[in-house]
Amino acid sequence: MRYECIECGANFDIKERLYVCPRCKGLLEVEFDVEEIEEKLDRRRLKIQAPSVWKYRAFMPIHDDSKIVTLNEGGTPLYKCDSIAKEVGVRELYVKYEGANPTGSFKDRGMTVGVTKALEFGVKTVACASTGNTSASLAAYAAKAGLKCVVLLPSGKVALGKLAQAIMHGAQVISVMGNFDEALDIVCRVCEKRSDIYLLNSVNPFRPQGQKSIGFEIADQMGFKVPDRVVVPMGNCANIWAIYKGFKEFDAIEIAEGIPMMTGIQAIGAMPIVDAIKRGLDKFVPVKKPETIATAIRIGNPVNGPKAIRAIRESGGAAEAVTDEEIIVAQKMLARMEGIGVEAASASTVAGLKKLVAQGVVDADECVVCVATGHMLKDPEEVVRVSEVPTEAPAIYEEIVKLIG
Repeated sequence: MRYECIECGANFDIKERLYVCPRCKGLLEVEFDVEEIEEKLDRRRLKIQAPSVWKYRAFMPIHDDSKIVTLNEGGTPLYKCDSIAKEVGVRELYVKYEGANPTGSFKDRGMTVGVTKALEFGVKTVACASTGNTSASLAAYAAKAGLKCVVLLPSGKVALGKLAQAIMHGAQVISVMGNFDEALDIVCRVCEKRSDIYLLNSVNPFRPQGQKSIGFEIADQMGFKVPDRVVVPMGNCANIWAIYKGFKEFDAIEIAEGIPMMTGIQAIGAMPIVDAIKRGLDKFVPVKKPETIATAIRIGNPVNGPKAIRAIRESGGAAEAVTDEEIIVAQKMLARMEGIGVEAASASTVAGLKKLVAQGVVDADECVVCVATGHMLKDPEEVVRVSEVPTEAPAIYEEIVKLIG
């Protein structure tokens, strides 16, 4: 087990506390040797135990099991969505519903590993910048671990459901008068200077190690088979890479063969990765003032953008951007056709899939999994704002009956 830079290929000792490559400042990935995983892997247990993040312990870069901080994350539903499959035009469609995690988003998968590493490194304080979900998750896991938590949030741009979680779990919340990218730059600088504070944004190489369990679980829940395509919302872009890595590791160890076409979706107001993919660029151009109703993906300069580009290209996938209006339509489709309540960013996957099918990029015969990254109640204000106004009526039986029809 080692750190490996995705840019220069340099390797480093996994016991060092690193965020980026000391040589070239490139992003780091945690790499395992197949033999190392085989030594720890119980294949019989893997086949019979219910999915959860720590079911895949052999694939997690933790040295001391006594330090594991868990809220029983993972094991989220994989819903078969026949009605939407017919609506968008694919043979088979599933939604991996990450809103069922303890704090209501996929971030819990990364935080169980990230906060565990914080304990292994012996720090007393953890920190992050966030559009909301990361702060909610970090605050909860820090509380469980007995660590101080500091979160920087862009002022006035965080959904109330997420802000409420961070505050209630006891985080020190600093409202930064700027956007997420500016808040992230500040918290990274703080953690570079302060050895007593551990950074748990997605630049941290350990967080994606927990998030890759989404890929493990999708394969697991499909009978250790791999879908043709996995569609993921892209904000800071760690998730699409992490899920890709999960499938790669299962393939390498011959647990589930093949890798799905990784397909990333962004909002038109914040689409630097989509732009890079469509223009054939190796590097993306940041968006200075990202705007979208989908607050979780309102990020213009994604730290893990290079990893996302690599995951999409190496898997033969695609990228597409959708409008806020298309996101809202998809959000209502999920709620009203399948009973699945998701926040706006999650609905971008169904919106993007529909668009890609119409363009002929996605074949009608494909089996597709859309990852819904967060619960609808993460942003209740948006839900109320885009939905029909409740009908007011007097408390009279006859009047109510007339309205019901």
